[in-house]
Amino acid sequence: MRRAAIWTIALLIASAGAHEGTGSGTPALPGIGSATSLLVVAPHPDDETLCCGGAIQRVLRAGGRVAVVWLTSGDAARMDLVLLSHSLLPAPAVARALGAQRMGEARTAAARLGVSAQGQLFLGYPDGGLLELLGRHRASPYASATTGISAVPYGDALYPGHPYTGESLERDFLAVLERVQPNLILAPTPLDEHADHRAAGLLVQSLAPRYPGAPQLRWWIVHGGEGWPTPADLLPGLPLTPAPVARELAPAVFDLEPAEEDGKLFALKAYETQMRVMAPFLLSFVRSNELYSVRAH
Repeated sequence: MRRAAIWTIALLIASAGAHEGTGSGTPALPGIGSATSLLVVAPHPDDETLCCGGAIQRVLRAGGRVAVVWLTSGDAARMDLVLLSHSLLPAPAVARALGAQRMGEARTAAARLGVSAQGQLFLGYPDGGLLELLGRHRASPYASATTGISAVPYGDALYPGHPYTGESLERDFLAVLERVQPNLILAPTPLDEHADHRAAGLLVQSLAPRYPGAPQLRWWIVHGGEGWPTPADLLPGLPLTPAPVARELAPAVFDLEPAEEDGKLFALKAYETQMRVMAPFLLSFVRSNELYSVRAH
């Protein structure tokens, strides 16, 4: 009975909001084919699956190339740290171990979506500190309150030991663009309510136009307003409606095939650390579509 009631409410919400903000007439994504080189910019492990898992599968099935760059390793996830350490004051070593664990989960999730090991790129910058790097710490190193360090600590990141500065982050991101040579980038909108997501969007907005070939940009959102997505549950076949804070961007609908929706769920289940603390929220992104905007904000 509870599941039936949820479905009834969900269908009412979807029918009321499915077309809000989607009337721009611009396709959600440019034409996908064997020439597509897609770069997904993820602030943390799991973001790439939540918002782009379907698009990733579609590009690969069309014979295109996909790379994911994770700007942080998610080493400041508060509830995970408390559970791992059994303490309200986790030690820095616990945070670094969490970052390594989440990187492993990201590799599994990306592989389940079909992304090759060569396309799985980690930068290892401070979770919760990206906006600081674009502001007060462009030149002076930022010290992470959770890991206790001010440089990339992960030996399997692209550039271990690089300082936690905005200048270093920008250089590393430009190096990723050179390495991947994307013609399509999917990135978080700077309207996202999470500071790391806003910073990631600003980074892409600033640097992507400098890359030769002018890759096309599309923008997505994860933290889009209190209570969104609604309902917070796994409801396969239900469409995702526009986030309240991003409706002005008129996001366009990218419809997923049932197999792509299933693949997205399979990838998401790799994130055991996150699923144990926020499964309903994460599962709400396993819907029959994904939403992408042409405008950043």
